[in-house]
Amino acid sequence: MLAVLMLTGCIANGGTTPSSSSPVVSVQDAPASNAPLETTQASTKIPVYWIGRSKDNVYLYREFRDISGDENPVTTALRIMMAEKPLDHDFFTPWQEPSSLATSISGKNVITVDISRDAFNSNLDAGMAQRAIQQLVYTATAAASSSGLINSGQQIQVVILVDGHTDFMAFGQVKLGQAMARDASLVAPIWIIDPQEDSTLPAGSIKFNGRSTDSSKPVSWQILQDNGSGARTSLLTGQVKATGEPGQFGVFSFSASLKPGKYELRVTQVDESGKSDESTLDTKLFSVN
Repeated sequence: MLAVLMLTGCIANGGTTPSSSSPVVSVQDAPASNAPLETTQASTKIPVYWIGRSKDNVYLYREFRDISGDENPVTTALRIMMAEKPLDHDFFTPWQEPSSLATSISGKNVITVDISRDAFNSNLDAGMAQRAIQQLVYTATAAASSSGLINSGQQIQVVILVDGHTDFMAFGQVKLGQAMARDASLVAPIWIIDPQEDSTLPAGSIKFNGRSTDSSKPVSWQILQDNGSGARTSLLTGQVKATGEPGQFGVFSFSASLKPGKYELRVTQVDESGKSDESTLDTKLFSVN
């Protein structure tokens, strides 16, 4: 049975936070992660995870953000996650900007995050609190892996301290202090990597990239064009296969030639009957000039 999860209180983007209807699993009991880490890359961008809705489910989604300041990449990514708004208007964060935040990495691929308790000033139920903690775990491990601070081929865990102490009840729901890994069940089934929300691209042939949790399932894509009055009409559609081992994470890409205008890209996984699974939907708005 699906449990209806509700969230109340302030969130960093100031919007209305949706409820979640995914099954509740305690963070402490989450299995060892089988969610792959980001690969090391030479870039001025850093991965940050947010929470977003896909139909009746609530998942973790990733964006790449500009690096600024002289903090280490893990601290930088977590500060963005807690203090800034996501680029995609469909995403949100229940975290608040902390008065203190520090991170360190041990030689055993354990990231320790020490954060002040004012970061938890939101009222969450158990399911959303679980997602918020995993949002932090995913962001910290992604930043460490993509910046080359840890070996992405090894298991990596995160320990969260609050004001230097263990056993804090995060959002009044999740006991912290134990080492935690990524929970693969909470990451979105599919998402668009490029373009990011509200990007502006040059006219002509445009390459679109994304990621799917199951490369055995085809990806259905659709490009809609804004007619100038806010309504959108379908312009192009297609299907593409994600690369990777069947049943495992994979990436997909395709290209389309577009004229100047405003567009929306929509992607879903295709189910066994050959129909688009709308419960996996991800969308991005972008412009072409």
